[in-house]
Amino acid sequence: MKQLINSLQLTRTLLFRLGLSLILAVMVIGVGVSPANATGVYDLPQLSAGSSTWVIDDADLLSRVNEGKLSNKLKNLAQDTGNEVRFITVRHLNYGDTIESFTNELFESWFPTPEAQSHQTLLTLDSVTNNAFIRRGEDLATLLPEEISDSIVKDTIGIPLRTENKYNQALLNASDRVIAVLSGQADPGAPEVQDEINIDGTFATAEETDDRSATVWVIVLLILATVIPMATYYFYQGFS
Repeated sequence: MKQLINSLQLTRTLLFRLGLSLILAVMVIGVGVSPANATGVYDLPQLSAGSSTWVIDDADLLSRVNEGKLSNKLKNLAQDTGNEVRFITVRHLNYGDTIESFTNELFESWFPTPEAQSHQTLLTLDSVTNNAFIRRGEDLATLLPEEISDSIVKDTIGIPLRTENKYNQALLNASDRVIAVLSGQADPGAPEVQDEINIDGTFATAEETDDRSATVWVIVLLILATVIPMATYYFYQGFS
């Protein structure tokens, strides 16, 4: 009887310790797959009209050479026309945010008054979803109407990303088109693409991959939490 009581106490101790380990492991996994790398408006530098920052590549999509080219193009546009354009890439948005809501919030945070917004344009890109959005001041509505903005997002940026994830090409082409229309030139239009390959839905997104990995780990840990105490108990009983 004494051996049985000792065995039960040992099993309870093992279960308690393993339970704590399991909880800690699940918490660690949860942190690992949570949007720790998510970007909110206040995670980016605070800019204002006239700031000399033209590109914020938070998602690290651009090569240094192309980031420099893009910055110079946008700087020259501002000097020549007074119209300021900034390109922002993010790796992952906060839960509940869309690229549109994020862009609008960022635009209004950086340029809080109609006067500050008048000659400003933001182009943002989320690398997880490959969604982009353009927000511009109302004074630029004639030069950059919604139909051109939509075409830049869907065609000039969207097509290179849907086919081959060519971020550098997509953003450089978008800058050429935005700069042209904001300089008062005719819209050059989207690049011509023949035999576009539709690969939507073929690959899992980074979020889906993370979720699946977390689920597998939780299942494995739950199995271990069940099997190890039982094996330990029978092992102890066998030697007793």
